[in-house]
Amino acid sequence: MFLRRVSLLTALLVWASPLVAQRSITTSDVFSRYADRVVKIQVVETSSAAKATIGSGFFVTPTGEVVTNYHVISALIHDPGRYRAELVDVTGAVRPITVLGVDVVHDVAIVMTEMRPRAHFTLGRASVAQGNRLYSLGHPEDLGLSIVEGTYNGHLPHTRHARIHFTGSINPGMSGGPTITEDGRVIGINVATAGNQLSFLVPVERASALLDRVLARGGEPPARTLEDIGRQLRDHQEAYLSGMFAGETKMVELGPYRVITEPAPFFRCWADALRAHELPYESVQHRCSTDDQLFIAGDQSAGVVKLEHEMLSTRTMNASQFFSLYTYVFAGDNTPGGQQEHVTSWRCGTRNVRNASVPMRAVLCLRRYRKLGELYDGVLKVALLGRGDTGLVSTLTLSGVTFENVDRLARRYLEKISWR
Repeated sequence: MFLRRVSLLTALLVWASPLVAQRSITTSDVFSRYADRVVKIQVVETSSAAKATIGSGFFVTPTGEVVTNYHVISALIHDPGRYRAELVDVTGAVRPITVLGVDVVHDVAIVMTEMRPRAHFTLGRASVAQGNRLYSLGHPEDLGLSIVEGTYNGHLPHTRHARIHFTGSINPGMSGGPTITEDGRVIGINVATAGNQLSFLVPVERASALLDRVLARGGEPPARTLEDIGRQLRDHQEAYLSGMFAGETKMVELGPYRVITEPAPFFRCWADALRAHELPYESVQHRCSTDDQLFIAGDQSAGVVKLEHEMLSTRTMNASQFFSLYTYVFAGDNTPGGQQEHVTSWRCGTRNVRNASVPMRAVLCLRRYRKLGELYDGVLKVALLGRGDTGLVSTLTLSGVTFENVDRLARRYLEKISWR
């Protein structure tokens, strides 16, 4: 009996030994093995020598190519006369960097320094199961190189371009750093956080593809990076807008009206209603928006498509009172803000229009991107006419699109509005 117990105990120990070995790898082990491959990237305002942006990056070749986020170095790209960018390695050595390539749609960039790293990460396809432990490295709030444990939770379902959901505390300054497995495989690039352990990564495949393109042209920097960014944005918006609002489109009924909802799977929609006894009217609101956007510079972003419908109705106001309320709501400013160095002022035109069955008052506002070629932001706002106790104000907002797409989508949008 004793021998049988010993044999059973031995078998259990042998079976459990791989688990013991797996658990023996600690966070400090991962940090000590891979920390020297991670760098700080700082963008400095030249005249004051003050840091304007702090981010992270990591070596991916023995010749000094580094992956980071586009948004980390965007100020340098948009105003190279005002800013310079530097790389700071784990020893504190500082080197200037050169931008070799940008993928603005996926927020990835490749930069280079003359520094030759002692070790580097190798990019390639890497898959892990949901729930696996990952490790994010970077420079949070310029407090020094740090490591964060977290959990892989797969790709976000409602996005046009892939993002990985990482349950861990990625903080500002860690953008551009790697998130890796315990054996050093890069899973993604730190890109954003929503707080409360909600963080997001760019899949490693996007950085790998950009690196391949950079190396294929011999590691030479592009002649005109801003022109390349403008081309990427035009190609991107054409791909996802070409069929929008065309053919069969999801519709929602608001009172006596039918309007567009959830134009594509990457939209998310919300609704609410205001029904207060002290108010002489009711308001029903329905909003849909793309679930992600493309960072351009400062407070400027592209890739946003937003629909907003507000139905107003009354049982107690007379026609004149309701018309005053309706006019006030329609006159509200729905145009996004923006820095003058990036976009022109808004220009608007107003006219009465009619589709097959509905008369409308419409205002269309446009502004142009100053540095990115023929790209615009557009806002179309319409008020449906013909009733004295019910009205609908509907707004379509587009960002980073060509004038042709503003015109095409505005026409399709108006054509879809109808009575029930």
